[in-house]
Amino acid sequence: MNNTDIKTALSDLRSSVKKVGFICAMDCELDAVTKLFSDLTIKKYGSIKFFCGKICGVEAIAAKCGVGKVFAAICAQTMILGFAPDLIINTGVAGNLSDTLRIGDIALSSAVVQHDMDTSPLGDPVGLISGINKIEIESDISAALVMQSALSTIGINNTIGIIASGDQFIASPEKKQQIKENFSAISCEMEGASVGHTCYVNGVRFLVVRAISDDADNSSPDDFPAYCVKVSENSSKAILEFMKMIA
Repeated sequence: MNNTDIKTALSDLRSSVKKVGFICAMDCELDAVTKLFSDLTIKKYGSIKFFCGKICGVEAIAAKCGVGKVFAAICAQTMILGFAPDLIINTGVAGNLSDTLRIGDIALSSAVVQHDMDTSPLGDPVGLISGINKIEIESDISAALVMQSALSTIGINNTIGIIASGDQFIASPEKKQQIKENFSAISCEMEGASVGHTCYVNGVRFLVVRAISDDADNSSPDDFPAYCVKVSENSSKAILEFMKMIA
């Protein structure tokens, strides 16, 4: 990352992103985002509440989707149809798959994969998504670079890389290693790739921003609840700085 990259990315976002959507799985993640809002109103579509307002003068929408890929896809599609955001950021917490990240650090997506998508008995590679014929769905590079710059400004360690999603809470060294080996992923969670998939088929830019809450191993069942609320605050700080930068 250099100054030219950041200037180009900032110019891109400032000219083309006028409304940002945020999708979170849990209340603690949503609370960390909505506390940043001004001029807050609430609209409801189906069972989903959408919090609408502004962050640093930029239009914003936020919603809690619930845990898992189906809930995330429903929320993302509803947000796109109901509010037409220019960029969707899936934010929250994640398990660590990287040697360069620790609890409280942030993983940013260069791309997303669905680690539990498996039609390999038919001869497909593990993770291939039928219909779009992709394993990795690329995130928005401008958003990733500007978010990384925002994190550097506030002193939070971060890594850009592949984020793996699946309908599983990863809590074993064996499964952790399998996901790392199959996808070279830096973190794992349960919604980001589904949001990315939905954005991809709708032509909407997206980024996944995940604070590390646990190490996706035997310690995770204890670490996850202990750190979930605390590390969500780092995502909130990152979002605030990011929105300041693109305003």
